[in-house]
Amino acid sequence: MESTPLAIYPAKVGRKSAGYHPTIWGDFFATYKPTSLSQQACTHKSDSWIRQRIEELKEEVRGKLVSATDLVEKFRLIDAIQHLGIAYHFEKEIDEALSHAYDAKFESSELDAVSLRFRLLRQQGYRVPADEFSKFKDGNGSFKATLADDPRGLLSLYNAAYLGIHGEDILEEAILFTKNHLKSMQKSLEHPLAPQVSRFLETPLYRTMKRLEARRYISEYEAEDACNNSVLELAKLDFNLVQSIHCEELKIITLWWKESDLLKLGYARDRIVECYFWIVGVLFEPHYSRSRLMTTKVIGLLSIMDDTYDVYATLEECRQLTDAIQRWDTEAAEQLPEYLKHYFLKLVNTYKEFEDELAPEEKYRVSYLIEELKKVTKCYLQEVEWYAIDFVPTFEEHLNVSLITTCHRMMACASFVGMGDVATKEVFEWVATFPDIVKASTMISRCLDDVVSAELERKRGHFVTSIDSYMKEYNSTVETAMKKLQALVEDAWKTTNQAFLKPTAVPMPILERPVNFSRMMEAMYKYVDAYTNCNELKDIIALLFLQRILA
Repeated sequence: MESTPLAIYPAKVGRKSAGYHPTIWGDFFATYKPTSLSQQACTHKSDSWIRQRIEELKEEVRGKLVSATDLVEKFRLIDAIQHLGIAYHFEKEIDEALSHAYDAKFESSELDAVSLRFRLLRQQGYRVPADEFSKFKDGNGSFKATLADDPRGLLSLYNAAYLGIHGEDILEEAILFTKNHLKSMQKSLEHPLAPQVSRFLETPLYRTMKRLEARRYISEYEAEDACNNSVLELAKLDFNLVQSIHCEELKIITLWWKESDLLKLGYARDRIVECYFWIVGVLFEPHYSRSRLMTTKVIGLLSIMDDTYDVYATLEECRQLTDAIQRWDTEAAEQLPEYLKHYFLKLVNTYKEFEDELAPEEKYRVSYLIEELKKVTKCYLQEVEWYAIDFVPTFEEHLNVSLITTCHRMMACASFVGMGDVATKEVFEWVATFPDIVKASTMISRCLDDVVSAELERKRGHFVTSIDSYMKEYNSTVETAMKKLQALVEDAWKTTNQAFLKPTAVPMPILERPVNFSRMMEAMYKYVDAYTNCNELKDIIALLFLQRILA
């Protein structure tokens, strides 16, 4: 994509202002000393005993997974394990169990069981036909009125229906049917179903941040009739163990941020804790530690870059920074104003440190990340150039640029850089083609971001949003434009679900990253830009990183 010729620009654009709220965390995590596992669990047992107990419980749960013969019982066990955030311990067993279940004959008239099977298999990539739900319709083609007497079955169908792909009208009907009935009965429900219905009516289970949903579900699972004590104990102990790992990483990342001396760029958002929270939503499992640290650094540096182009740098400075990044040479820093020299050198040096951390056969990965960064900066510059002449692009022109400046394709690439052997060179070639699932993630990001921030952007006199472009091109109201973007979000989720069906272009652990970036947009931009308005995330961050679970 070529930017508009430079000669046509008048000398508009001084420095804009955003007035971002300062960090609410300060040096808290840089000096935070997590308690031991035994102190977290309020037990006299030693840390080594707790770790040993986790291993024993894993074997117990593994045995239950393998030995369960009743399909519905097995489905409910798998669902609990996934919902509680401990499925990463049992990937092989779950994959084998669901493969067998897909091939096995299954006849049930129970709405909860049929819906649960459909959701679990679709999540695993199996092409389960949506017309399995036709049995729950009456002679007029409507869902049977008697289903309204089964709130758990309704919730199960509701969550299953959000695994739909394009053209599955029956699942669209299921969403409307279940949503209306769940809303009408919401106040009469009891714990633990009541909080789940309330939560999932806001964000369906499949679209929730997994780590956060696990934390909330642990106390609810304890009250479930089908609660398995071994599964529950493992979930509690494992959550505390992983929490302690996350806290250690938060300390590392906040110290790196502080020592980078980038905070002297007073115009930029200081959100490194929120960046780490973002990435925990993308890869929370312990074995992804390297990727979490790398990707958090990438997003922290991107956040400063975004604010540089968006709220501070002049047009000429934006051109200079873009050119320096295209050259990717430390000597290019000489062409930059003083306040950007340090940032640019820190950017280049951080990527060099990534190379140093990677094994010899992995070092090529960073070159793909740099190429993604170059694409992002070209699009950032295009947005500044449009702003400079008060140009409102068409809706399509806007998306061609603004899907890239969501940075979701680059962040997906960044998450692969620190992953293990599953991130092959073919994976990096794949993400560079802007595959459908990654494009869908950028669409979800762009639409949700613009819906919650359009009015504020207009008041500040910043860049036009996709809403502005749509309104101008189609002479529509704000409400109509927002409905269009919300429809695009739903369409993008269907594209995401489609990309998960076997055979997949790349392994499931790779596909999971862009999906998790989409889930984090649902968590952070559902009603407000919670990344910028960081007070909105304070309680959630405390819940995930500071509040222990009593075992």
